[in-house]
Order: sequence, then structure tokens, then C-alpha cells
Amino acid sequence: MIGIIYRPIVTEKVANLQEKGVYAFEVDPKANKIEIAKAVEKKFSVTVINVRTMNYHGKTKAQMTRRGRFVGTTSHFKKAIVTLKSGDKIELFANI
Repeated sequence: MIGIIYRPIVTEKVANLQEKGVYAFEVDPKANKIEIAKAVEKKFSVTVINVRTMNYHGKTKAQMTRRGRFVGTTSHFKKAIVTLKSGDKIELFANI
């Protein structure tokens, strides 16, 4: 359960949702919703009401160089949108 939450996702859209008690995290692709909820509750001492997950598959990217075509892929990842009980808050940037 320790390595389930990788990092918080910080975007303008998520920043607006944080006022409503909704937070986004990049999580382990093998983790399910129950494991994600337990990990958030344990790490931040809050009550989780709802967890929504999305799997993002890596895309193939190509770039032309002088030596020819360079092909690579972006990373696969899983995003979890966590809704907390009203009144609960996660201080992600308390020192800013």
C-alpha cells in the first residue's frame, strides 16, 4: 500500500476542483479503487467518499533527425480522481 500513490496531479482544472474537495493523483496502474481509497485515507488522514480512475496508454512519437527517424513512446499511467468528505482537506502545498 505504500507505493500506490506516485504524485499529485497539479493542473488549473484540478486546482479549481480542490475547493470542492476533489483531488487528483497519479497512481500505480495495478491498483484498484479500494486500494487507492485506503492509501489516501492512511497517508492524509481524511475520509474518501468516491474514487474514479482513468488509464492513459502511452502514445508512439516520431521525430525526424539528420540521422533518420527516431521513434519512442510516452509512458503509460493511471490517474485517480478522489472525492473527500465535506470538511476534509489535503494540504498539498502548505508551505507555499
